[in-house]
Amino acid sequence: MKKSSYLILIFLFACASGSLGQNNYNIGLSIGGSNYFGDLGNEDFLQYTSTRPGATITFRNFLNNPYKSGKMVRSVDVEARLSWHRIGYDETEPIGNNSGFELRNYGRGLSFRTDVYGISSNITYSFYQNKVEPIHKQRAVFYVFTGIGIYHSNPKADLFNGAIDLDNRYYYWSDGTIRDADEKSGNGNVVEKDGEFETTLADWKTENVNYSNYSVAIPYGIGLRWGISKRVTLGAEFSYNYFFNDYLDDVSDSYALNTEIQNNFDGDPVKQQLASYITDPTGLGSSGVDNVATSPRGNPDYNDAYSFFSFEVSYNFKHFFKKAD
Repeated sequence: MKKSSYLILIFLFACASGSLGQNNYNIGLSIGGSNYFGDLGNEDFLQYTSTRPGATITFRNFLNNPYKSGKMVRSVDVEARLSWHRIGYDETEPIGNNSGFELRNYGRGLSFRTDVYGISSNITYSFYQNKVEPIHKQRAVFYVFTGIGIYHSNPKADLFNGAIDLDNRYYYWSDGTIRDADEKSGNGNVVEKDGEFETTLADWKTENVNYSNYSVAIPYGIGLRWGISKRVTLGAEFSYNYFFNDYLDDVSDSYALNTEIQNNFDGDPVKQQLASYITDPTGLGSSGVDNVATSPRGNPDYNDAYSFFSFEVSYNFKHFFKKAD
């Protein structure tokens, strides 16, 4: 997977370098909001509480040279894209007036956050009114795109109020509060999560699997660009990234069983206890053995994905036109 990422990176930079010799190359910066689609969630479809920031840098116009083509723009184009998206979800967070067991998956109580870094190459098709005229004379241009890319992620969770120590673990009470003692004790101070994502989930083999931090994905989407001058173009885009990976959120199938945890951390009872808690933070999802008392941790039939709605400002670094002889 690492070798593939290097090859794609070389290809993208080759495309970007090649564009420097063209008469009209374009670089765009987008910012917007990412929404996660995966195994976690308390909403029915769109996990709107999962919205996190994202940004992309896009290099365009690799295929067109107006001197040779006699056209300012081409309907079919190739673009290279560098991206960063933060995705995450916490099944214990209240939604509106609902909290605790009023939430569908509160009893499971899973959470994660990860920064997804990607490089991709896309093919776009733009519906230009006139290929001889630049975008700023045509105003709005609608386009669609799809491609392929490679992405890196490393899901983490905020499961301790401070260092990774069982004395610092969170306890999730049925009233929706987080406390520093088990509900059965009858005593416990309400605490807030400290916001430090200290737990690298893959290290604890929560489903008794080893998975790669690299994944291939297919991005696709639609967008609209407005040319406001010879050099500056504004845009809006909606995209969806479908991954050939179900572990962006560290959740796919079944809980690690007690015997598996013991084997993974053989001879270290402290790590075994930590792994049991990290695998099942509320203690209500798994009995630790393979029977009807263990609920599904995820759904392996569907891979993870995220959407991205963004606004872009792009700049044409050279912009003049001369028809080919």
